[in-house]
Amino acid sequence: MRTLALDVGTRTIGVAISDPLGIIAQPVTTIQRTGRKADTAEVMAIVADREVGRIVVGLPIRQDGTEGDSAAEARRMVAAIEASLAEAEREVPVLLEDERYTTAQAERSLIKSGVRRKKRKKVIDQVAAVLILQGHLDSGGGR
Repeated sequence: MRTLALDVGTRTIGVAISDPLGIIAQPVTTIQRTGRKADTAEVMAIVADREVGRIVVGLPIRQDGTEGDSAAEARRMVAAIEASLAEAEREVPVLLEDERYTTAQAERSLIKSGVRRKKRKKVIDQVAAVLILQGHLDSGGGR
């Protein structure tokens, strides 16, 4: 079963997917946000196309453990995806995964790899989604 991960930002959504065995995460795409309905439709197209059996959405929790506006937006996206899945009569669980520091970690990784700033901006959300997903898989969530 493949697991899809989303790093929901204000302008983009990074997307990553696991292999069928749920061992390795790999980047898929970055969705340019145009509105929750259109964004959800793009996610649903990927879910159908890639035969996704689980969705993991990064939940940005602050250092002090509280949730802010970004976490609220992630929760709204989860609700929209769940509504679309129900409408399509698809039983795909949608889980929230703590994503503290993933964007910063993705940035450091890309800089260390020598990726130029312009290219980093295009892929950073995908890399963050990969980190969210790999953490989920490594914790046993992919099985």
